[in-house]
Parts: sequence; C-alpha cells; structure tokens
Amino acid sequence: MSNEKQTIHDFDINIIYEYFSNTERQGPGNTEETLKALSFITGLTEKSKIADIGCGTGGQAMTLGQNTPCEIIGIDVWQDFIHKFNQNSINQNLQDRVKGIVGNMKNLPFQEEELDLIWSEGSIYNIGFERGLNEWRKFLKIGGYIAVTENTWFRDERPDEIQEFWQKAYSEIDTIPNKIAQMQNAGYLSIATYMLPEAIWTDYYTKQALNLNSFLENHKGNKTAAEFASSQRHEADLYNKYKKYYGYMFYIGKRIK
Repeated sequence: MSNEKQTIHDFDINIIYEYFSNTERQGPGNTEETLKALSFITGLTEKSKIADIGCGTGGQAMTLGQNTPCEIIGIDVWQDFIHKFNQNSINQNLQDRVKGIVGNMKNLPFQEEELDLIWSEGSIYNIGFERGLNEWRKFLKIGGYIAVTENTWFRDERPDEIQEFWQKAYSEIDTIPNKIAQMQNAGYLSIATYMLPEAIWTDYYTKQALNLNSFLENHKGNKTAAEFASSQRHEADLYNKYKKYYGYMFYIGKRIK
C-alpha cells in the first residue's frame, strides 16, 4: 500500500488521537456555523439536556454552552479529549452545566427519551450516518432535535480518483437527497440541510498544516507518524482538487416517531 493511498483509518488509533488532541476542533467547523445550526433549534430551556456525541476537545460544545441555558454532556472514547474538554469548560466557567465523560457512541449512557438535542459535528461517520440516526433516536424525546455534519457528494458523477478515495475512507458517503431520505426513514422530519462554506475546509487544513509541523518535530524518525502526516496532506490536496464534488453538509432533523 503506497502512502498516498492510505486513509486515516489505516493508522494506529493512538497516533490519530494524539495528533488531534492538539487541535481546537477535530474536524471542519467553527463557531459561526455551530450558531447557524443552533438557530434552527427551538424550545431549549434550562431544563433541556444536550448530548454532544464524539465531542472531541469540545469546540462546538463550548459554543453551545455559551449560547444555551442547557445541561450539556460531551461523549468521546478518548480520555485525553475528555480531559481537555473539561478543562475548557472550567476555563469558560461552564463546568456547572457542560461536562465531558468517556463513552462510546455505539453504547450511549442515556435513558430513552432523556435528551432534547443530539449534536454531532464531524463524528457520526465513526458509527455511520444511517446507523447513528437510527440507534440514537430512542434517546431523544418526541419533538427533540438531532444536528449532525456529514461528508456528502454534491454531484452524481465524480472523477475516479476522489470516488475511490472516499469509497475506501468512508463508504457511506452519499448524495444530499439520499442523506435526507435516510434521515426521514429513521423517523425524523428534516428541518434544515445546508452546505458548510469552503472557507471551513481551507481554514481547517491551514491549521492542520501548522499542527503537522510540530507533530513531526515531536516524532522525528517515527515512520508511522511520517506516513500519517503524509496521509493528512494527501487528503488536503484532494479537497483542493475536487472540492466542487464533495464537502460537509449540516443535517438537522426533529424526531417525529
């Protein structure tokens, strides 16, 4: 397997988590886009509970905490992410309402119909879009919301190079109509669907490039780390080359059954 054909899933999970633990967000996104998605959610009060699934170090959860009165529980499998999540919460004086816990999105620690909102930016792919929508629905109250970002095809026809890359990296990537249909079939009313701007990705990859330099400096002579860095650069190059064919969409739905 050549380096340029490798995807993030080909690497030791510890290398991946160590790398992303030093980034503010572990995927494309920013405060403005989190707030835009939040604007479609109504009825949240101090009694409402939000779960941020695959929360990482808490970039989006801190924004939710600053702009809602709700209790927010961040869930992630990586202890270092949760440690930084909780430190960020303390730094922003949100610790009474915003807390991170170690957990697995495939086995969430909630009761049925406990949540008013499920949030998942850049992470539902770890369980799969369709599976996540279906398995997480039971934790939402009827009328509760789900808001997720998902890598999506913008066109039905794609060049072979990018088609093959994403087929290997995330075979569930699909078109916008098919994603909306999956949401509806899972028992949600589609409330909003929109594309995240190109600047989200360019900013993300610019920050990644800076992080890669320090990461490689800390792992001089480590072949695995060097190959991982190469894979991240390759992904950025592919986006710059094929960005008109794919990108992140925000999908927001309301549980109706």
